[in-house]
Parts: sequence; C-alpha cells; structure tokens
Amino acid sequence: MAEIFPQQELMYSDELPGGAHWSMIIRRGITLRLTDIEGGANVGMIFFNPQNPLERYNAPDTLKCQHTFKLTRGHCLYSDMGRIFCSIVEDSVGWHDTVGGNLSTRSLSEKYQAKNYQDARNEWTISGEHSFFVELAKYGLTRRDIPANLNLFSRISPGEAGDIEFVNNHTKPGDSIDLRFEMDTLVIMHTCPHPMNPATEYPSKPVRYELRKAKPVEEDDICMTHCDENRRGFQNTTLYHLQGGY
Repeated sequence: MAEIFPQQELMYSDELPGGAHWSMIIRRGITLRLTDIEGGANVGMIFFNPQNPLERYNAPDTLKCQHTFKLTRGHCLYSDMGRIFCSIVEDSVGWHDTVGGNLSTRSLSEKYQAKNYQDARNEWTISGEHSFFVELAKYGLTRRDIPANLNLFSRISPGEAGDIEFVNNHTKPGDSIDLRFEMDTLVIMHTCPHPMNPATEYPSKPVRYELRKAKPVEEDDICMTHCDENRRGFQNTTLYHLQGGY
C-alpha cells in the first residue's frame, strides 16, 4: 500500500510489481530511491522535460561526457540540451546498464509465454515497449518519442567471443539507487525484463520506490565534481532555472 508523508523527509512510498509500468513528474530537489526487493530486478527508464518534451534523456551524451559505459554513484543523467535531469547520489549496486535496450513485444512473444490480461489478470506478461507506449500516451507522446533507455539494476559484459552477455544474479535483495533530480522531470519507467535476460520464464521482480526531500547540492558534491563536464552540466541546469525553467 502507498504511504504519503508530505511534510517529512520520506514524502511518498509505494511498490511497483514486476512486469508493470509507472510515470510521474518528479520536481527539482526530490530524490527517487529505487530498491530491488527480491534481487534480479530490472527498471527500464526514460526522462523528458515536462515543459518541453522535445528535451529528453540522451544516452550517448550521458556516456561520452563522463567517459563511462556504466552508471553508478557520481554519474549524472543528461538531456539532449546538455542539462542534468538527475544525479546518482547513492548506489549499492555499482553497475547499471546504459545500452542494452528495451524488451520489444515481438521478443516477448518469442522468449516467453505471452499472457493477456483477459486470461491471466495480474499475472499477464507485457513488454517494456508496450509499457513505454502506455505511459507516453498519457502525456500526448508516441512511439517516435522514445529515446534510448537505461536499465537500472541490470548489467551486461563482454563474453569470451567478444559479444555482449547478460550478467545473471547481479543484484541482491535490498540493493538500491538514489536519483536526485536537478530539474523538473517526467519520469517513465517499467519493471519488465531486460531484453538480454536469458531466463526461460518471464522474470517478474518488484521494486519499491520512494520520494524523499533531497539535501542541497554542495560545492564538493560527488556528482558535480566527478568531472569537468558535470560541472558544466550543473551550470547549464542552473542557467535554465534562472531563465524561468521549472
């Protein structure tokens, strides 16, 4: 059951079942904590500027400006305007996937037993693609608006043949990540399986999400000081707010 405490540090808490989707506009100065309840979860996620949805999460810029292939504490998630949607201020996992993509409806039917809601009710199986479509439609967005997504709690690594393989058992129960939002952001996410997960049965792993009041960003902030590019990203975001951005 959802819990709401608007005047406390922990403002809102709820659980998202496995194979589900969710969206919300998270305001600047709020931290979103995601917790893998059982271990083995995957959270597909994309971001938009709610004031101008043409501004959205940019995976290539996020990686190249921070000289990384993974996401973890100290990294920022960038928009295609060079601004920072959010910063990873805490992370017990140490590696989150940025390039693995999204489970398509076609891949779902090829890999798992597809179950519709009419027959299976809450045990139905859906794809990450379907989940994004449903949430995007709530804000007047469509298929063509989907940027490359990130997959929190999942990891991929090079195999012996040089290909990319999914890492099983990457997370344990209770692992969490904190995203501190630096600007108002439309967050769209799902808990559908990673597209490279080799499981033969549809993995349905729940995630707890909590909204907390963030602490002010200090000059020695780990995300701001991670690299010169991040410092400029924070400056770009501050300038956006000075010009009336929300």
